[in-house]
Amino acid sequence: MTERAASVMLNRLRAVQWVGDWDHVLARVVSRRVLMREYLRRAALWAQEYAAESAWPFFDVTPYMDPGFRLPPATAAELEAYLSRVPGSELRETCAGAVRLADVRERNPAALPDLPDLYEPLVLFYERGGEFVRDDAGGLDLTGVSFRPGTPQGNLSTPPLLSLDEAVLDALDARGRVSYYAHYAHCAADGDRALLVRRRVVRGERHDELFGPDLNWEPAGRLRLPDTEEAIKGAGLVPLDETAAAELISGATTPRGAPS
Repeated sequence: MTERAASVMLNRLRAVQWVGDWDHVLARVVSRRVLMREYLRRAALWAQEYAAESAWPFFDVTPYMDPGFRLPPATAAELEAYLSRVPGSELRETCAGAVRLADVRERNPAALPDLPDLYEPLVLFYERGGEFVRDDAGGLDLTGVSFRPGTPQGNLSTPPLLSLDEAVLDALDARGRVSYYAHYAHCAADGDRALLVRRRVVRGERHDELFGPDLNWEPAGRLRLPDTEEAIKGAGLVPLDETAAAELISGATTPRGAPS
């Protein structure tokens, strides 16, 4: 018998290490940051759809969709038992929402709006390093990086993260302070195409790297970045944020002719 969607989601959440190994989490700072940004964007869309802005950002959307919705009793009992072990009310609320929305999607897909999956970026965030916590100023501590959630309206204009593929997320992650740049090169086969270059600074040491055709980072070689930001721009390199870098990585990792 096929496992129900709510049980699949609950099992994913059960596998999360809420307080993860520090080194493991720090190695995934960039992907966790872009996943949190994408969740906040999607949460703003769903909050707008169901007039739930006051509950944004970390909320269970299902009561706003259908106040009478209930999980099957056995699944509800399993969920409640699990939530008793989850640290933090916002974590519990979103875990509950992820399980319940999975059940809604399976049992009544026509009831869902034409919006991207609400909880998938946040569940991936949890899977890649565990919890977030609030700081004293109301910001988010994502372990290794502070993050300001902003407002629902402000997050509606955030550029979307087009791929949640594990290979894309892994390629974003690196130790050190990372800056991304696009270099537009002309190729006879492809016309103009963007090459992705990054600079990592680890303990004061610079590493300039190119995302290569084997879908790994390699020394930048002739595309090594100049020393200053002014010189970098003069060399035709365009600064990118992490979401734009993820889009280039996604394009490189998607086989020709395959849907992105």
